[in-house]
Amino acid sequence: MQDRTDLPYRPCVGVVLARPDGHVFAGQRIDTPGAWQMPQGGIDPGESARAAALRELEEETGVSGALVTVEAQTRDWLTYDLPPELQGRVWKGRFRGQKQQWFLLRFAGADEDITIATAHPEFSVWQWMKPEALIAAIVPFKRGVYEQVFAELGPQL
Repeated sequence: MQDRTDLPYRPCVGVVLARPDGHVFAGQRIDTPGAWQMPQGGIDPGESARAAALRELEEETGVSGALVTVEAQTRDWLTYDLPPELQGRVWKGRFRGQKQQWFLLRFAGADEDITIATAHPEFSVWQWMKPEALIAAIVPFKRGVYEQVFAELGPQL
């Protein structure tokens, strides 16, 4: 399959859900065993990036906005391209990858408040990870974005 650099990026948000000790939520993708990531998802038409981040957090982890404090967000959009073999299959072939705004959300709840058995589950298991361990566990095509996220937001963890 050819590289589709003519396609746009899908507008998206990402969530760094952090405990007070700086460990972050990581879920293993239900459709890709061994691939760990933080909550993320598309921005609906007319929705702000902040609202999308809180919605995606609740949809993927069961954590409501009442249990988090928004502490920071990335200054700019961060982008990644899908590998050529995924372009044309993911998101009905309409996007080359994603452009993401990332939010650092401080978690004030307990582990029992996290529920990945949601209406449309994305994760098979989850755990708290150190950022460097998560960077090592992310699929390679997203690693650059994760490095940028933690370079910018990591000092606030």
